[in-house]
Amino acid sequence: MYNFIFSGSESGRRWYPWPMTRKLPALTADTAPFWQGGSRGVLQIHYCAGCRCFFHPPNPICPSCNSFDVAPRAVSGRGRVVTFTINRQAWTPELVEPYVVAIIELAEQANLRLLSNIVGCDPNEVAIGMPVSVTFAQLEDVWIPLFERAGDV
Repeated sequence: MYNFIFSGSESGRRWYPWPMTRKLPALTADTAPFWQGGSRGVLQIHYCAGCRCFFHPPNPICPSCNSFDVAPRAVSGRGRVVTFTINRQAWTPELVEPYVVAIIELAEQANLRLLSNIVGCDPNEVAIGMPVSVTFAQLEDVWIPLFERAGDV
């Protein structure tokens, strides 16, 4: 079974097959903006108006200042690879290896990090510090944020 990744705006989408299955997250009032923002090509991260910080994963209370004044906010979707691993073992039959699992630091704030995959480039070309931008893979009513090589952040 193939899922599809898209990149770019609604009018300039690039689609390509992505043969990886995932367990889908439970959607709640707090998590839905993160998991469904990709339907509009937008990465949404929770932001605290109290201490003016982004945080992830989404939560109804700020983990820094305990404020309830939090809400999802659109971010640029740009960042850099902090660290990564290239997996060369297909743990299930539908996995196509090699694939890259990476920690991405988003451009909006130091230490605002996501665990994701790097797609659309040779895994051997991924490097620490590499600029990346978000793209999304749709699986049912969830849009998984993935990252691909980008220009300078």
